[in-house]
Amino acid sequence: MNAFLRILLAIAIIQCIGSFGFLQAEEPSRQVPDLRTRKTGSDWPTFLGPNGNSKSDETSVISLWPDSGLPIVWHKKIAEGYGAPSISKGRLFLFDQAGDQVRLTCLSSETGAEIWRFGYLSVYEDIYGLSKSPQTTPVIDNDRVYIFGVEGMLHCLSVLDGQLMWKLDTQRKFNVIQNFFGVGSTPVVEGDLLIAAIGGSLPTKHPNTLAAQGQLSGNGTAIVAFNKFTGEIIYNTSDEMAGYASPKVATINGRRQGFLFARGGLLGFEPRTGQVSFHYPWRSKKLESVGASNPVIAENLVFISESYGLGSSVLKIESDGYSVIWKDEKRNRNKFMELHWNTAIHHRGYLYACHGRNAGNAELRCIELKTGRIAWSHKVKELSSLLYVDGHFISLGERGTLMLFKANPAEPEIISSTKIMEKSGAQLIKYPAWAAPVLSNGFLYLRGKGRVVCLDLLDKN
Repeated sequence: MNAFLRILLAIAIIQCIGSFGFLQAEEPSRQVPDLRTRKTGSDWPTFLGPNGNSKSDETSVISLWPDSGLPIVWHKKIAEGYGAPSISKGRLFLFDQAGDQVRLTCLSSETGAEIWRFGYLSVYEDIYGLSKSPQTTPVIDNDRVYIFGVEGMLHCLSVLDGQLMWKLDTQRKFNVIQNFFGVGSTPVVEGDLLIAAIGGSLPTKHPNTLAAQGQLSGNGTAIVAFNKFTGEIIYNTSDEMAGYASPKVATINGRRQGFLFARGGLLGFEPRTGQVSFHYPWRSKKLESVGASNPVIAENLVFISESYGLGSSVLKIESDGYSVIWKDEKRNRNKFMELHWNTAIHHRGYLYACHGRNAGNAELRCIELKTGRIAWSHKVKELSSLLYVDGHFISLGERGTLMLFKANPAEPEIISSTKIMEKSGAQLIKYPAWAAPVLSNGFLYLRGKGRVVCLDLLDKN
């Protein structure tokens, strides 16, 4: 074979390999125009913000809310859903469901005007008949946005126009037996990977987790990493079942490490390869027990929490695994902290969150990270999610109460408390407001039942 023919053959082989997805170069990102007119502040492109910790680096926000309430910039009627919006370059992405249509809508973050909408059909119903709508947050990565539906459909769309780039039915692909409330874990982008909590099972006669009474065997897909450009499966790992917390990746001891609070406990894994480094069991014996609170990482410490009887624990991550720094005692009813669907925020050695499983035992609480010692508790009437900004915490209660308090481990300093009202006197944020508050470019975004509201938090003085 002469040299020319060898070259042609090599080119053909490379093209063939590429067409089947075995050889994939990174696709160039398209330039996304910045639509913002207010350049102050930063984007909020994914669940719990740019760093996944519900902390904003913005400053010059209103630290004493006026008696007349925070200025309402715009509000919009939306369909059913529980996930927070995501924001990048003046675009707000909202995931909801109207009838049998699941929708991702791109709005102007400053005006609420619709830019484009993508939709697909879903006939999902949860086991209890409570909800059939999205629970996750859109994930924006440059010119792509990812959505993970309650029924298990994973889509990658163009930020510019909503064009479909790739999709995958994870329920069918990985034999995911229906969880209590469907999919509720938001994926995370790590380099060229999209890492998702899947939790597929070996074949079973049972149609869902409830019918199986939790007796399911995993098929090695607790965590699945995809090529974020193509959807190609790069790895899958662990037999754990799915929960509702999202994967978390951080640099600890000089290397990138991944964590997932799955149904049975905390998984530590190598995010590039999927190799599991440890499993820390942390699950109540109650059938319906699920982990929905994200791990909180502070240097080499990882905090996890649930509200079904176990409470919380802190691990120290080491080169060969972990050691337990502290944990709530099973027999002690008075736990240091119990988190249901909200995630704690670490600030200067302390954790702040709304403790409790239901409104009846809800408390704003501050505990010391390294010991679990309760620094203070403040009784409230509704469970809430927090956002940290400029030395303060903003708390959004599930019934629409918006509070502002100082980040102070010495005592609870409540500065303001209000409800967001229309001029007509109608309350805008109503139960269930389970989406965490979002702050971007001085605008505060809140989601409640059938409504998203944009408030101006920038101090003009």
